[in-house]
Amino acid sequence: MAEFIPLWLFAGVCVCLLFGYPVAFSLGGTALIFAAVGSFFGTFDSVFLEALPNRLFGIIGNETLIAVPLFVLMGVLLEKSKLAEKLLDSMAMLFGTLRGGLGISVILVGMLLAASTGIVGATVVTMGMISLPTMLRRGYDPALATGTICATGTLGQIIPPSIALVLLGDVMSNAYQKAQLEMGIFSPKTISVGDLFVGALIPGLILVGLYILYVIMVAWLQPHKAPAVPREELRNGSTEPLAIQLIKGLLPPLILIFAVLGSILSGIATPTEAAGVGALGAAILALASGKLSFPTLKDAVYSTTKVTCMVFMILIGASLFSLVFRGFGGEELIQDFFSQLPGGVVGAMIVVMLLMFFLGFILDFIEITFVVVPIVAPVLLAMGLDPVWLGIMMAINLQTSFLTPPFGFALFYLRGVAPPEIKTQSIYKGVLPFILIQIFVLLMLAVWPDLATWLPEQVYAD
Repeated sequence: MAEFIPLWLFAGVCVCLLFGYPVAFSLGGTALIFAAVGSFFGTFDSVFLEALPNRLFGIIGNETLIAVPLFVLMGVLLEKSKLAEKLLDSMAMLFGTLRGGLGISVILVGMLLAASTGIVGATVVTMGMISLPTMLRRGYDPALATGTICATGTLGQIIPPSIALVLLGDVMSNAYQKAQLEMGIFSPKTISVGDLFVGALIPGLILVGLYILYVIMVAWLQPHKAPAVPREELRNGSTEPLAIQLIKGLLPPLILIFAVLGSILSGIATPTEAAGVGALGAAILALASGKLSFPTLKDAVYSTTKVTCMVFMILIGASLFSLVFRGFGGEELIQDFFSQLPGGVVGAMIVVMLLMFFLGFILDFIEITFVVVPIVAPVLLAMGLDPVWLGIMMAINLQTSFLTPPFGFALFYLRGVAPPEIKTQSIYKGVLPFILIQIFVLLMLAVWPDLATWLPEQVYAD
């Protein structure tokens, strides 16, 4: 019975979360209770907890994680300075006169906003408040409008520079080195956050392209669901030349995002350094637009501090959890379980993907990245899976989970800002085609892993 204590430990955390306790304290508190009881009955060696100070020092001294507050600050400044609204207005002027054009504009702006914030909730709420009233006023079908916004909001999981990929890249790097050491490779290769950023580009753009294709198909087959909008309405009575309006709305945020991504892809800057460029660039854009007041800056810094504290507290709780999990023999239990699964590495991969998908209903990507990935990733990587491919598969899988009714986080976020006349049933109905698209992309990656691994090999080739 003692060998199943790690499973009870994991179940205990899930119970605490279902009762509404904070994630960080659920992880750390449950682990300490199990460790204390285990030490009393002689099933847990408290020596494992002696490694905790070094773990905490390693977390605080991890330069990669500095990118988290910087990318959050970049996204919050773009949001609070109303640059996202200008961007949507400019995109609508470009595509809105076409059938489905407003939907295409929302997808493209959501992609850029996802790239700048990397937080699903922030993107869904922002796009819901900015674009949903406009789409409904222009005669868009409520299911199509809400589905497009929810699906676009989840792109923050996969479109770089994504906070999810920063955190996942750091965890995956440690898991990859650990897997190689267990295989007897004592000069292990490493992967970086930059590898995941580059690897996510092609799958992310495929997702965006398929989203747009779906909206175009709906507009073509059922024009009443995605009508065209007269250009005069889109311009809101402005007499400024169209080219000037487009340049003012599109150019600044595009330059910022391409500067961040370009510096990473060209090797000029690490993701952490590029995050600093992004945060400074967002502040300059906000200042140039006249929106960078002291209250705005204060709100932005407060929001950034709040998110950063949440991330690091969860990471500290997860470190304590992983130490206790290992002390109870959890790693050996997982390895034995995977080795006995039918289908070998394919069976193990399917089980892990299903587990993470269902955990996505009750846990955010931060908790799953810090708790589940360190447990399962070393075993899967030791079976010969590519770390970049595995990371991208996990990111898209969680993205699909956050979109799936009835528990998807993105659905709750949009429900919170949607008008009362929008039925929850319409939101659920609207996201189903996008869920199928994401599952299709997952299958594409499973069949053609090169979609995720080819570009990093070309960019970082010696």
